Formats: sequence, C-alpha cells, structure tokens
Amino acid sequence: MPARKTPTSAPKQLIRFDWAIKRILRNKADYGILEGFLSELFKDDIKIKEILESEGNQEFPENKFNRVDILVKNKKNELLLIEIQNDSEADYWYRMQFGVYKTITDRIKLGKKYKTMPKVYSINIVYFDIGHGEDYVYRGKTEFKGLHKDDLLELSDRQKKFLGKENVSETFPEYFLLKINAFDNKTKDRLDEWIYYLKNDEVLSSFRAKGLAEVRKKLQLDNMPPEERKKYEYRIDRNVFDESIIETARMEGEFAGEARKAQEIAHAMKLEGIPVAVISKTTGLSKTEIDSI
Repeated sequence: MPARKTPTSAPKQLIRFDWAIKRILRNKADYGILEGFLSELFKDDIKIKEILESEGNQEFPENKFNRVDILVKNKKNELLLIEIQNDSEADYWYRMQFGVYKTITDRIKLGKKYKTMPKVYSINIVYFDIGHGEDYVYRGKTEFKGLHKDDLLELSDRQKKFLGKENVSETFPEYFLLKINAFDNKTKDRLDEWIYYLKNDEVLSSFRAKGLAEVRKKLQLDNMPPEERKKYEYRIDRNVFDESIIETARMEGEFAGEARKAQEIAHAMKLEGIPVAVISKTTGLSKTEIDSI
C-alpha cells in the first residue's frame, strides 16, 4: 500500500482523521466535525447525542478487542460505529460484522423486547483494496428477495406501526464502506470533499462540506501540544515503516513465486529435450541453474 503523507510535508498539515477520532473529537464542543462527516455521508442532518465507550476506544490498535475507533449515538438513539483501517486484512468483511454483532449484544438487556435493539450503522474507512468494484463508496443493507417472484419482502401495515419502520432493511444493521485509495481526488460533491481530506489530510479553501471548516480550524498540526505531537509523529512514522515492511515482504514473495515458476518451466522444457540455450533465453535462468534442476 502506498504511504500516506507525513505530517511534516506541508506547513499547514492537518491531523489525520483516524488520530482525531481516537484522541480529539470526543468532546461535545467538537461534535460538529463528526456531525459534518456523518451528515454528508447519510445525506441527512445527523446530530450526535453522545460518544459511547467501547473496547475499541483505546490508544493503539494492538490493545483492541472490538477494534471500533469510535462509537456514536445520534439523536434517534441509533448507533454508528466508525472504524478506520490502514493495513490490509483478508478477513476484514468478518471483522466488520463482528463489530456490529458485539455492539448489539453488549447493549441488549436481558428480558427486553427484541424491538428495543438499537439500529446499528457500521462505517468503515479503509486504505486498501477490499474488493473489486468501480466505486469508492458502497452501502450495504439486508433485503429479502423472492426466489420465484423476484419481489422484495415488505412489512405489513401492522408491523410498520409496531416497529416504527417502513422497510424490512431498516430493522437490520447497515454498512458503509469507503475505499479511500480508489478515490481519484476529483471532487464531484460534498462527500467527495470529505474523502479528499481522508486521503490527503488536506482541506482545500474551495470546500464547503459540513464540518470541514471546523477541521481546518481545529485539526491543524501546528496547534498540537508538543508532547501530543511527538506521539502523533511517532505513530505516523511507525505506520510508514510498517507499510514499507509489508510492501517489501510482498515483493519478495512475488519474486520467490516467479523464480519457482521459472524453475518449473525449465524442468518441463528439459524433459522435452529442448536445448539449454533456448531454456535459458525463455526462463532467464543461467546454464548453471538449469543444470542443477
């Protein structure tokens, strides 16, 4: 994965969003930043009621169990899990589900009716390729489709009144997936302005999305206390180092795989009696390497 900008690359560099939601945006005075991001994502006016504690609300990723970066309750008493993941994880799809299921089970009380279970939205901001798709913002929800009639199962009028919902999908958790590295830096709407910040740690003067003016004002790196800035820069440097290690291991693995493939081809060509010179030209292996196969 390509390294993100380091905070010292520009004089007015902004603090990364993943650090901000763990360490800065938990005070009520700063709710406007998160409310702005959520409002642009949901295309609705989202108001935060409170920031909840979860096992994931810890300083470093290695100390997490649920690994939720921040857990928010909005004015509708819905729960919004926001998680930012930089490192590639092959089973991240299951991790998304785990965060939702654990949040639900932690908050459903024994003896309470199931309809008291909170609606949960899982918002995942990832910096790696999590799947094939042309878009960079995806929304997932649960629907029931008829195998024979190809129709969607809907709530009855009585169920709508009892549950306070219009659609079956509203009773299930929903997922947002933002593939930040797939964004081409061309802003077409106000959500794109937020994604630009998430990718580049920068807010352009032309941006008008909700919350970004406060980002520009409150999340300037130069305003960080010296000790906090040391911790921040250490974490950024460590992330870049870790990414370099991962990239090196990947390249070495690819090289080893290519070498094995060349040896397999050379072995098959030798069995066919093809001259060593031709095998060497085809595979790139030396005469000595071919003779040892």
